[in-house]
Amino acid sequence: MKALVYGGPAKRSWEDKPNPTLQEPTDAIVRITTSTICGTDLHILKGDVPEVMAGRTLGHEGVGIVEEVGPAVRNVAVGDKVLLSCITSCGRCDYCKRTIYSHCREGGWILGRLIDGTQAEYVRIPFADTSTYKLAKDANEEAMVMLSDIFPTGYEVGVLNGAVKPGDVVAIVGAGPVGLSALLTAQLFSPAELMMIDLDPNRLEVARSFGATSTFDASKPDLVEELLEKTGDGVDVAIEAVGIPATFDLCQKIVAPGGHLANVGVHGKPVQLELQKLWIQNITLRTGLVDTYSTSQLLKMVNAGRLEPIKMVTHRFPLSDTMKAYDTFGAAAREKAIKVILQAGR
Repeated sequence: MKALVYGGPAKRSWEDKPNPTLQEPTDAIVRITTSTICGTDLHILKGDVPEVMAGRTLGHEGVGIVEEVGPAVRNVAVGDKVLLSCITSCGRCDYCKRTIYSHCREGGWILGRLIDGTQAEYVRIPFADTSTYKLAKDANEEAMVMLSDIFPTGYEVGVLNGAVKPGDVVAIVGAGPVGLSALLTAQLFSPAELMMIDLDPNRLEVARSFGATSTFDASKPDLVEELLEKTGDGVDVAIEAVGIPATFDLCQKIVAPGGHLANVGVHGKPVQLELQKLWIQNITLRTGLVDTYSTSQLLKMVNAGRLEPIKMVTHRFPLSDTMKAYDTFGAAAREKAIKVILQAGR
C-alpha cells in the first residue's frame, strides 16, 4: 500500500509500505476512503513531538470501510463504514472508566504517533469496538472526518474546559481548524461575545462568517491594551489554539479575574507562566489532550443539522496527492486553506 511516511524533522515521503495486519483479537483493518491533515501533523514535522520516530505513517483522522476484524470485535463488521477516532480506547482500564481516554493504558493518542496512522490506503485500528463509530452508508465523509479530532478537540479542550456559559465574553487565539471548531461549538452556549485573534486576514474573515462577533490582528503591538479597553477587566474565557509561547502569553494577559484559560495548542517549547500575577485573580487554567468523550454527542448534532463541520473544508486532493496536500496545508495563509480533504479514488 501507499502511505505518507515521516522521515524525521522536515522530512516526509509518499511511499510503499506493507499492508497492516491484525495483531490482536480486538483489532480491525480499515480501508481509508477519506482522511485529512491536522495541525498536529505539522507540529510533528517541526520536531515538536519527539516520540514520533522516522518511518511512522502519519495521520490520526479518517473515515473508511472495515476490511477485516479480529475474533473479539463485536460492534463493527466487515463492510461497515466507520469514523475513526484520533484517540484509541481500550474501554477497560482505570483511565477509560473515568472517560480520560487520552490516557488509556493501552491506547490514547497512538495513531500516527506511536503506531502507523491514517494517511494511507489501509490502517490497523486497535480496540475497534471502542475506537470507531459506525456511520450510515450515505454519510457525508467530508463532514464526518472533521469529528475524528478537530471538533472534539475544540469542543472539549477549548469550550468545555473553558467553561463557556451564556453571556460570557470569549476570546479564541488562533483561527486554524481547531480554533474555528471552538468558535462553532462555543455558540451552542450563547456567549455574549466571540472574539477571534489571528495573523491571517483570510482566516479572520472566515471566522466572521462562522459567527465571530469581532476579530483582531494578532500582530498589532497594542493588542493587549485594545482588548482590555474593549472588555474592561478582560475576557471570561481565553482559548489558546496555536501552541506557541506568544499566544499563551496573550491569553494570560487578557483573561479577567475569575476567568478561565483553556490551552488547546500543541506546545513544543516552554512558556512563561506569569503565576505571580495570576494567583490572586482566581484564574482557572486548564490544559488537555482531547479524550473524544463528546464524539457521539457531536455526531448527533451534525446529523440533526445543528453543526456543519463541512464548512471547514477548503481543498480536496486524491489520497495519492498527499504530498501536494501537505504543501498546501503548510502554506495555509498563502493558499487560504482551512482543512484539506484526502480522498481515495479521486
